[in-house]
Amino acid sequence: MTFIKRSKSFVLGFLISSLLLRVSEAYVVSSGDFNKDFLVTWSPTNVNTSSDGRSRTLKLDHESGASFSSIKTYLFGKIDMKIKLIPGPSQGTVVAFYMSSDQTNRDEIDFEFLGNVNGQAYILQTNVYADGVDNREERIHLWFDPTKDFHTYSILWNVHQIVFMVDQIPIRLYRNHTEKGVAYPRLQPMSIKVSLWNGESWATSGGHEKVDWSKAPFVASFGDYKIDACIWKGNPTLCKTESNENWWNKNEFSSLTRVQKRWFKWVSKYHLIYDYCQDYARFHNKLPKECSLPKY
Repeated sequence: MTFIKRSKSFVLGFLISSLLLRVSEAYVVSSGDFNKDFLVTWSPTNVNTSSDGRSRTLKLDHESGASFSSIKTYLFGKIDMKIKLIPGPSQGTVVAFYMSSDQTNRDEIDFEFLGNVNGQAYILQTNVYADGVDNREERIHLWFDPTKDFHTYSILWNVHQIVFMVDQIPIRLYRNHTEKGVAYPRLQPMSIKVSLWNGESWATSGGHEKVDWSKAPFVASFGDYKIDACIWKGNPTLCKTESNENWWNKNEFSSLTRVQKRWFKWVSKYHLIYDYCQDYARFHNKLPKECSLPKY
């Protein structure tokens, strides 16, 4: 009987240990090495990575842009990416940092930096795709020159909300209102993607300002990123639960703090230049449902 009890205890302990290992493996804090966490997906000759893997640049020239994508996919978490944008005349260029599920009815969370003529402010456009539908663009003017130094651009994505942040200042919110019939990215795991490409057909002044190829090549720089997210293992329950490892789903991250709300209102008042929820003409006076619902 003693042997049987010990055997049962051993088996139970092994099962518990295996379960804890699986749970811990579902969460990741990134290595910080672009070569280990990302794959080059477009034009390797236009991608340059430092010898230690800690920094990377993308180049746009007459022949091609460039891109890279995370090896793993994730369902909820927080992603930080330090970016230094293209200096000088950059009209027509687009630098994108985003998450996407790559499905026909894809979910996507976008930062898009729209180049501008020399001396004019960079425009940061954000967008959210949910179940294949987008048309949720917002645009702000950044309150600093993003070409002079690195700044941190972050996506906090949890079961409650999506928060876009610049240097930890919230610039945009998209709340989970699925119970009220509003689509929200919550079922499809997404990869992290970065790209630099020619968007002159629309990016600057509605496409009137074209890329000045005499200034090529155009180079954007990336570094010191952090991935603190739930790795997709085929079981959404592991990613939707609230735990110390899965900290982003805790109730304290279900809304902005009082200080964050003040910063968000400051950005909305002084730096917001376009909000789809204010574009009545575009939607023929029938704004998307989320526009009438609370942001936090």
